[in-house]
Amino acid sequence: MRYSEYLLPTLREDPAEAEVVSHKLMIRAGMIRKVAAGIYTFLPLGLRVLKKVEEIIREEMDRAGAQELLLPLVLPADLWRESGRWEEYGKELLRFKDRGGRDYCLGPTHEEAITDLVRREVRSYKQLPLCLYQIQIKFRDEMRPRFGVMRGREFIMKDAYSFDADEAGAEESYRRMYEAYSRIFRRCGLRFRAVEADTGLIGGRFSHEFMVLASTGEDLIVSCSHCDYAANLERAEIGRRPEGDKGEPLRDMKAVETPGRRTVEEVTSFLGVPPQRLVKTLLFKTEEGGVAALVRGDHEVNEAKLRNYLGVRDLQMADEETVQEVTGGPMGFSGPVGLEVRMVADYALEGMRNFVVGGNRRDLHLVDVNLGRDFTVEEFADIRKASDGDPCPRCSEGRLQISRGIEVGHIFKLGTKYSEAMGATFLDPEGKERPFVMGCYGIGVGRTVAAAIEQNHDSDGIIFPISIAPFHVYLLPVNSRDPEVMGVAEDLYRGLSEEGVEVLFDDRDERAGVKFKDADLLGIPFRLTVSERNLKGGKVEVRSRSSKETTMVELGEAVRRVKEMVQRELQRCQA
Repeated sequence: MRYSEYLLPTLREDPAEAEVVSHKLMIRAGMIRKVAAGIYTFLPLGLRVLKKVEEIIREEMDRAGAQELLLPLVLPADLWRESGRWEEYGKELLRFKDRGGRDYCLGPTHEEAITDLVRREVRSYKQLPLCLYQIQIKFRDEMRPRFGVMRGREFIMKDAYSFDADEAGAEESYRRMYEAYSRIFRRCGLRFRAVEADTGLIGGRFSHEFMVLASTGEDLIVSCSHCDYAANLERAEIGRRPEGDKGEPLRDMKAVETPGRRTVEEVTSFLGVPPQRLVKTLLFKTEEGGVAALVRGDHEVNEAKLRNYLGVRDLQMADEETVQEVTGGPMGFSGPVGLEVRMVADYALEGMRNFVVGGNRRDLHLVDVNLGRDFTVEEFADIRKASDGDPCPRCSEGRLQISRGIEVGHIFKLGTKYSEAMGATFLDPEGKERPFVMGCYGIGVGRTVAAAIEQNHDSDGIIFPISIAPFHVYLLPVNSRDPEVMGVAEDLYRGLSEEGVEVLFDDRDERAGVKFKDADLLGIPFRLTVSERNLKGGKVEVRSRSSKETTMVELGEAVRRVKEMVQRELQRCQA
């Protein structure tokens, strides 16, 4: 491709609206342009990268036995009502009516549509297992779209759905997809980790997120320092229960005035105790009534864990009015003593003695409070967020550590959630109707591109892994007005193209400095520079964008040598 004929508008300065590195560089490199909040146009260079990722995804999906199809973006509300998600999904589901007054939505995900298709077309166990996938535009009406294509409202996703006759088959389908995802992200040149995750609005019993490791990631990953346990912060379990304060004598509970002190820091500082000696009482509202969650002062409630433990759909922190009504005091002074509401305590509270709680009255706390004597809790559970140094739930030696990542893929064991709700059944060998056992598997294509940039860049621009780079070689004639330089560049362009090497030929009548800046910004793996000085010695210069190593190559050997370099890098990504 000739740069002079290509729509490639690069920018020298970071755009004001961009917050993260990938957003800045994708705009500066002429990959995307904003149309509306969370909605972007992919320009030719950006689309080439997207297509490279899609190609890898298709190859690995096909290799895993999945079949590609294409479902509609516009979905009828009737299907979503069957699954129960029309009301459940929330405002992210963009609903609208057609001219006949019928309800529709823009698909944020396609479990209902694929289940409807399969229940109509698949009748026998002999047609199973079946795995279908698509690469499609989705729309989720995010309240705060941000970070460019990382969290947009309109986005491209690969979503696959497996249908099996039994749990054993579903386990095998899940395993195949897990391995396929691992191959996809390795081939994309990414450093990643698969972590256990919460199933959220998709539902099901179990899931894994595939996280690209990056210090700029918005997600927190919890992993063990000793074994291979890893989970996202929502899902992360806590290991061994604490032994508590055995041997410490119980002291008499007493009330202490704490004027104006309501935060953990204010109260513990005023009373001269460490935060781990305070118990927070946090009130929540659910569709099944109120609940109080009790955690140590130095811990935080994990709302996903609490929601799953309670088995509720909706969990919201109680407002000031509700807190006043339930406890008799304002927010910030709630405590468990005398509280008449369902209480769930974190495991870390077992065995604690002589701790501090709110007094359910403004400016009052209770000290030397003890479980069993001053109040009773019948439900203990793992309801807190993991933190650095917590014991691993899988091994006895390891400690949990927290790092950052970017979610690029998510796989779910759905079970029969959708097939039972929508009456999707098949006939087993005995002729009995049984619901399909399902799984679903998603990859954010645009997010994968953005995550690759977050992980592979420097102060000069992008550093694309060659497997997803828009071109393999950036051909840069230093002086486009020199006939000899341009003649050699033309020959190299033609020769490399004939050998299957993808070349962006910077044939613009621009200053050399501009060309070198753009070459670094675009992140193309190899730069092939043709200059008057090097041609005098019969050589051209090849520079690796990632290693920054420069090699002088004989002009007559340039096409062969560059092709070999490209092939070597491509093979390394395939390994």
